[in-house]
Parts: sequence; structure tokens; C-alpha cells
Amino acid sequence: MNYFELLRLAAPEAVLVVTALIVLALGLATERAPVLCSGVAAAGLLFASAAVLMLPPQAALFNGMLVITPLIALFKVICLALAFFTVIVARQSGGPHQGEYLALLLLATVGLMLLVGSEELLVIFIGLELTGLSLYVMAAFDKGDVRSAEAGLKYFLFGSTASAFTLFGISLIYGTTGVTGLAAIAPKLGMITPILAAGLVMTLIGFAFKIAAAPFHLWAPDTYQGAPVSSVAFIASASKVASFVVLGKIVLVGFGPAQGAAGWHAMVAGWAPILAALAALSILIGNLVALAQSNVRRLLAYSAVAHAGYTLLGLVAGGREGYSATLFYTTTYAFTLVGAFGIIGLVRRETGGDDFAHFSGLRRRSPWLAGCMAVFMLSLAGLPPLAGFFGKFYLFSAALRVGGNHGLLWLVALALFGSLISFYYYLMVLKAIFVDKTADNIPVLSSDFLQRASITLLAVIVLFLGVFPGGLVWKITSSLP
Repeated sequence: MNYFELLRLAAPEAVLVVTALIVLALGLATERAPVLCSGVAAAGLLFASAAVLMLPPQAALFNGMLVITPLIALFKVICLALAFFTVIVARQSGGPHQGEYLALLLLATVGLMLLVGSEELLVIFIGLELTGLSLYVMAAFDKGDVRSAEAGLKYFLFGSTASAFTLFGISLIYGTTGVTGLAAIAPKLGMITPILAAGLVMTLIGFAFKIAAAPFHLWAPDTYQGAPVSSVAFIASASKVASFVVLGKIVLVGFGPAQGAAGWHAMVAGWAPILAALAALSILIGNLVALAQSNVRRLLAYSAVAHAGYTLLGLVAGGREGYSATLFYTTTYAFTLVGAFGIIGLVRRETGGDDFAHFSGLRRRSPWLAGCMAVFMLSLAGLPPLAGFFGKFYLFSAALRVGGNHGLLWLVALALFGSLISFYYYLMVLKAIFVDKTADNIPVLSSDFLQRASITLLAVIVLFLGVFPGGLVWKITSSLP
């Protein structure tokens, strides 16, 4: 394997790195940086997507350090698409440092692509750190808002602690098995020793932070509320998608023999009971605390905790169907969140805040955006015919069919209870938009054509994946090994 072949297989990542350097240079060299940098960044993401589609269907380099499969190619394109929509959301703020901001966004996307495209623990950790370091700065990027600095600091402190847990866990796994490739770890697991169990738990703790699963979610509310809206949109969407893809590969491929069982009548030690406990805590804490929120971004932060619990159900169920359900749900959730935060950014720009009161009367100021927000909120609530309904149905049915005695019925029942609770706070957002009165002097919500078109496209995607989910489900399941 020569370096030219390596560069050919890593072409999407190389395109993004070159684009980030160009955007950074343009941001420093020209006064028209916001518009020009956004255009170049969006073009680089499109070229990277084209490079992904030109990759061979199957390839593996250096014992899994770089892997190309149809599933990996699909989720690289999804991460690039989410980054593309985030670039459009970031146009709302502009500012003199747009070049630096978009360069960080592109480098974070490179990290996500390394996460998705590797089956080697050390490269996965490098991808985590590249993404994490970029996101810490993006969260604290608004230097005029003290809450942004607080959001970045809390995100950094919790993230660095989680990274330490992850690296310590990987070192224990390597010390026990002698390998770091996921495919090579599984045959060497054998009997679970205390050291190996500690390594497994520490690795899961690190990823529980990335997906904002309780009780490792404490960074999420302040980060979601204080960071720039575009940063939150990227953290809540693309970062979550890549984290669930790689977490599924780690537990199902690398730690497959140590799965155990989380059934109420036959619980066996392994990673499945750990993930089931994380899912249960996330569903309860996320939904119950979200009831008390009056800020839309903070509400969506606790909602994200609950949705992390729902998504973990597929991994607890295991197998092709469970993993497929997890990937479908996290994809639809990501597109929904980017659209919701796009509207939140517009409201915040016009009204100066994102509390319920700032959304009052949105249907009068912008009926089209109010309708799109209704699509996003109702999809998060899980109402048909939107993507959130089918995603939850797919997840819950996959978990319910595991085993012969419906062992995960307790977790599915808890998830249904959490979904019922979530109706209330999602409808509170819609009440503010469609029912609450607003002052007559509130200006009409304005946005340019590109922003409206992107938000509309995201709403159409959410609706389409709810009415015709079979295409994405078939693509995911046919790509699984």
C-alpha cells in the first residue's frame, strides 16, 4: 500500500482539510469573509461528498485504521450533509471571524469522518479528540456573550474528563487483549476479567458523555443554551450521529461476546445491562426535567438526553435489526434538530432571546417558519406521519422482539411513558407559537432565501422519512455486514 493509494481512499478528509485552510486564509485576507467563506465551505463539503461517492465499495487499510464499506460511505455523506446545513445556519451570525469558525467546523467534520470510517480504537480516539477540541472552541466562540464562555468551559471540562476515561479504558482493553482493532478484540475476550470489565465500563462512560446520556449529561443544558446556535446544531446532530455509529461498532463488533443480557427475567452481566441502565436514566431524567424548562434551547437539551435513551434501545437489543433501528433514528433526529435550531437562530436574531415568550405569535410573524417548527416538534414528539414516529416504532419493536419472553418489555414500557411525557413540553412550544398573543410592535421575522429553503428542505426530509422510511431503512440494513 503506497501513500498515493492512501490519499485516494482518504480523499474526502483531504478535501475538507484543504478547504479548511482555504477558508481560514480567506477569512484573514478579505473584507467579504462571511459570504465568501460560507460559499467556499459549502462547496468543499459538496466536493467531499462527491469524493465519498467515488470511493471503492470495500477497502481496509492498516488493520482497520481506515475502512470503507457502503454503510460507512452512507454515514460519511450524512455527516457532510449535516455540516452543510450547519454552514447555512451559521450564515445568520456572520461576523469578522467567520473564516476561523467555519475552519473549525470543517475540522470537526474531518474528526467525525475519522470516527465513522475507522475500526481501530486509537484512530477512533484521535477522531474523538479532533472533533472535541474543535467543538469546545465553537461552543465558546461568541466572545460577546458570557454564557458562551461558560458553555465552552463546561463542555471542555466534562469532555476532557470523559476523554481521560476513554483513553484509560482503551489502555486496559489493550493491556488485556494485546490488540486495539475491533475485529481482533472480539476473539480475545474470553472470560471477562475485572481489568477488562473496568476497561469496558470506562470506554462506555466516555461515549455516554458524547451522546449526552444521563448521568453524564450535565454539560448539555448550559452548552445548548449558551453556545452559538450553529455550534449547538452541529453538536446535537452530526456529533450524535457519528457517536452512535462508532458506539454501535465498538459494542457489537469489538465487545460482542461480552454483551450479556438486560432482560427483566434473565439479566446477565455485560455491556447490555450498562447501556440499558443509561437508557432508563436518560429517559426519566431528560423528560422529567424538560417539563420545568421555559427556554427552548434548554428544553431541547434535556430532550436530547431523553432521545439518547431512546436511541440506546437499539444497541441494547443488539443484532442487525437493533443497530439498524438505532442508525435510522439518530439520522432522522439529527435532521430534525438542525432544522429546529435553524428556526431558533432566526428567532433569536430578531427578538434577542429564545425563551417561550420570544416565540409567542410566531405564526403571525412568519407562518411558513411556524409550520416548519411544528413539523420538527411533532416529529420529536413521535406523531405520525413524521419520521420521529416511525423511528420510535422501529426502535421499540426491535427491542420488544429480542429474546423469546419480551425481556426488554420493562425498558420499552419506560420509553413509551417518557414519550407520553414529552408530548406536554413539545406542545408547550407549539402553544407559544400558535396560541399565545404577542405585542403588535414585534417585527416580522425575516430571513434570506437560502435559509428559508434549507429549513423547508429539512422539514420535507423529516416528512418524507416518515411517509416513505423504507428507502433509508433498506439502505442501512443492506449495508450492514
